[in-house]
Amino acid sequence: MNTHDIVAAYVADEIAPLLVDWSISGTTPVGVTVDIGGTPADLARRGADGRRRYVIDNPFGAA
Repeated sequence: MNTHDIVAAYVADEIAPLLVDWSISGTTPVGVTVDIGGTPADLARRGADGRRRYVIDNPFGAA
């Protein structure tokens, strides 16, 4: 199961820092249980086409 919840998105002109809680759980092909998640510290920039793209993607948000 994959989930994500937007915690905060602050938009300032072309830049948007994003905080999104995410988690992934399941079982690998060899039967190992996987349960991981995080609260990333990401940064997106708006392109000429109006779509936002990640500039910085730190999936676990830890320093």
